[in-house]
Amino acid sequence: MIKRERVIEILEDTSALKKGHFLLTSGRHSDQYMQCAQVLQYPEYTGEICKGLAKEFKDDKIDIVVGPATGGIIMAYELARQLETPTMFTERENGKMVLRRNFAIPKGAKVLVAEDVITTGGSVKEVIELVKEAEGELVGVAVLVDRSNGKIDFGTKLRAGLSLEVLSYGAEECPICKEGNIPLVKPGSRGIKKD
Repeated sequence: MIKRERVIEILEDTSALKKGHFLLTSGRHSDQYMQCAQVLQYPEYTGEICKGLAKEFKDDKIDIVVGPATGGIIMAYELARQLETPTMFTERENGKMVLRRNFAIPKGAKVLVAEDVITTGGSVKEVIELVKEAEGELVGVAVLVDRSNGKIDFGTKLRAGLSLEVLSYGAEECPICKEGNIPLVKPGSRGIKKD
């Protein structure tokens, strides 16, 4: 596994960790945002982190690595390259995570799910459901950054390049909103989840 200090160094070198006032995909607010795309634009960094993650799954005989679009595509591809196995990705269609482009998970295939960053784990849970629907065997989840500090339980082995706790708040309880001097920014690529 890659050392925590090295992952932090990579995040700092690529300016992946942002500070400010952010509206997360979950609808919650935070003073930190992890923009993993800043890391994933560098193949050498992505390869280095994924090499460490791949070692954690080398004995699991992975058949396919699947990642949700968009953040999970590069992670899934690089992990699959390291594990010498095929890769595919899921996409949203009418708000639902699906396999398109003639991708199919064969029944009984050992599947590793890959993602760039997890906070609530929503996208990963949707991909896991697709694996189960296809009667694939979920072997584990690999992520670049786990913002829950290991609190999310996917019911399988979870490995992260970096695990840390980033505090988040409901809009009504957000201390940054109450201060009122830092504008709220919506980074990322997905719409806001509505409960």
